[in-house]
Amino acid sequence: MYWGCKSSPSLSQFVITVDQFQQWRDTNYGEGVIIGVVDTGIYAAHPSFDDSGIPPPPSKWKGSCHGTAAAHCNNKLIGAKFITVNDSGDVIGHGTHTSSTAAGNFVSGTSAQGLGRATAAGTAPHAHLAMYSMCTLRGCDSADIVAGIDEAIKDGVDVLSLSLAPVYDVEFSADPVAIGALSAVAKGILVVAAAGNNRPKSFLANSAPWLLTVAAGSVDRSFETVVQLGNGNRINGEAFNQITNSSSKPKSFPLHLNKHCKSLPGKNVAGKIVICHSTGPMNDTGPSINKTDISGIISAGAAGVVLINMKAAGFTTLLEDYGNVVQVTVADGNNITEYVRTTSKASAKVICKNTVLGVRPSPTVAAFSSCGPSAFSPGVLKPDILAPGLNVIAAWPPLTMLGSGSFHIKSGTSMSTPHVSGVAALVKSCHPDWSAAAIRSAILTTADIMDSTGGPILDEQHQRATAYAMGAGHVNPTKAVDPGLVYDLGITEYAGYICALLGDQDLAFITRDPRLSCKILPKIPEAQLNYPTITVPLKTRPFTVHRIVTNVGPSNSIYTLKMEIPKSLTVRVYPETLVFSKAGQKIRYSLTVSSSDSESSNFMEGSLSWVAVTHVVRSPIVVALL
Repeated sequence: MYWGCKSSPSLSQFVITVDQFQQWRDTNYGEGVIIGVVDTGIYAAHPSFDDSGIPPPPSKWKGSCHGTAAAHCNNKLIGAKFITVNDSGDVIGHGTHTSSTAAGNFVSGTSAQGLGRATAAGTAPHAHLAMYSMCTLRGCDSADIVAGIDEAIKDGVDVLSLSLAPVYDVEFSADPVAIGALSAVAKGILVVAAAGNNRPKSFLANSAPWLLTVAAGSVDRSFETVVQLGNGNRINGEAFNQITNSSSKPKSFPLHLNKHCKSLPGKNVAGKIVICHSTGPMNDTGPSINKTDISGIISAGAAGVVLINMKAAGFTTLLEDYGNVVQVTVADGNNITEYVRTTSKASAKVICKNTVLGVRPSPTVAAFSSCGPSAFSPGVLKPDILAPGLNVIAAWPPLTMLGSGSFHIKSGTSMSTPHVSGVAALVKSCHPDWSAAAIRSAILTTADIMDSTGGPILDEQHQRATAYAMGAGHVNPTKAVDPGLVYDLGITEYAGYICALLGDQDLAFITRDPRLSCKILPKIPEAQLNYPTITVPLKTRPFTVHRIVTNVGPSNSIYTLKMEIPKSLTVRVYPETLVFSKAGQKIRYSLTVSSSDSESSNFMEGSLSWVAVTHVVRSPIVVALL
């Protein structure tokens, strides 16, 4: 027996303003930029990888197509390679999902099992794609990751998207992503990588400063399903499967508490809605409970299941395809549980809303998204940026072990990473001569720090999110293409940073060049790296850092200083006004920080902004015990 879900009308597609659409179109949708993706392969026959409206790749492109994907290579999918895995095709779905998120072409009338019906497109829909299939369901071999990155460098990609992370924390000299990415950055390629899905405990992945490290947040959309209790109270949950029976009124069912989601002998659940609790990991290692437990409850005749999130998940609902299940927050789940315990004939009906937009607050940081600081380089703020990574709809192969259908809902920093890769492609299309560091700077210094309510971005518990959770803020594609000023960096500075942090031996490992020596390189401490975010040690004695900004805006520009600083910090900046007379001009400034109360807190944050008539260039300031 299934609940007959009465479907309510709702707006079911994203809406952008005319101005926003025009600004997106002005970037040519990333035309001419090549995004390389190291992942599980690609289902090349998917309409997201059609090449309608896309010109041939630039003449610099040296890549080629192999394996089953080769038959569908075109001006959109211009490369498909594999090394030790069996094929460039995708039997898992992960690589297809991430590729289409970054650069899928426009596909009208799409949905995931009827949810989110709209026109689908990647962030940079006219960028070219190249897939380097190096991963399987078991993961990615370290040597294969480096080989895939090296192949992408040789082929001529502009942006590398890496939705992968190690299973345990690994230092830079043994990290295949850090090692491969430094070679890419040396060739001017921006490497965008996932922060990992290891919260609330464990580690932050991909924290090398030459990477753009991406955290995951929510969007202003919900696949809403209402559990209406017999007392009239309405609980807003979400459901992956929304079975619609529009011809009849929603039916009321008795409620049954079953804490551990088990179909126990002697427990009559037939014709009832079972209320139980989610357990297990909040990451991409698998669903939070065994799907067979849910199917066992349904097989026992239950009308459906209301699954209560873990306490640590807070207001994050990570949708899974459990079947006839509504997922609710722990707070709402407790309200349902209390109602059942205090009511002799507790009942509820389920009302499907399908897709609801304008959910507030949004964005919020997802509960699973890994937080900083980096274990190996705490003096550089990581993650860098927050992007959509919760319940993301994107392309999918027709049938896999992890789901079916032409579009599928997935969550993780794997999903947020390609959003930023696509934004990087838009910036690169507008500014083809910019370095990888300049593009990263543009993305970070223009990020949003306020949510849809006008308040600060919140975490999964609806507390103010820290810079260690969201980096510089939530990515803003419109502003990123016109940042005003950038903080630039080159391979020499990264090598000097490695020398100061790790020394000669690790420099040779990471650069894969035994001839390099720290004797001929400047040693650059973490705090002095020309990074667009600022991290300084928490001390009572003054500590000074230096930064250099480059004017990429109007020739004659004047920027004035604006700071937001906790009362216990003293921050002085010199100069307080930056006067530019030409594009490309560089100006150096210094920032000195001291604390009057370094014992009461081990972490404080504020911000520094350079403000001109048409630009605000913001850098978070983190003051911490390092």
